[in-house]
Amino acid sequence: MDQRVSLVTLGVRDLGVARAFYEAIGWRDSQQPDDEVCFFQAGAMVFGLWTALGGHGAPGIELAYNVRTPEEVALTLDEAKRAGATIIRLPELMQWGGTSGAFADPDGYVWEVAHNPNWTLNEDGSIHI
Repeated sequence: MDQRVSLVTLGVRDLGVARAFYEAIGWRDSQQPDDEVCFFQAGAMVFGLWTALGGHGAPGIELAYNVRTPEEVALTLDEAKRAGATIIRLPELMQWGGTSGAFADPDGYVWEVAHNPNWTLNEDGSIHI
């Protein structure tokens, strides 16, 4: 794994309230593909809000590491497992069109490993929606 974070997602109780808050403090150009999640570009990474309906729920946090190909999802999960992570979700094709799996670090923090064909992952690891 490269030393980077692609996405930080907060579990929220009410997506509309949370989105309105971040917009009120000046965050712009959000993307909300459905009623469960909303994304903001945050410099070289993405900041997300996800409802309990989306499987995360408040309070909670999930980190994400995006890769360039679907095959890299499994390779990255294997690398994390060898380092001591617990695999909590094997790679699978997701309804949004990408491939995703997840691991927990030794303290239980969850990292999603994903390939999203709709997002640009630049050479330096920065990601843009």
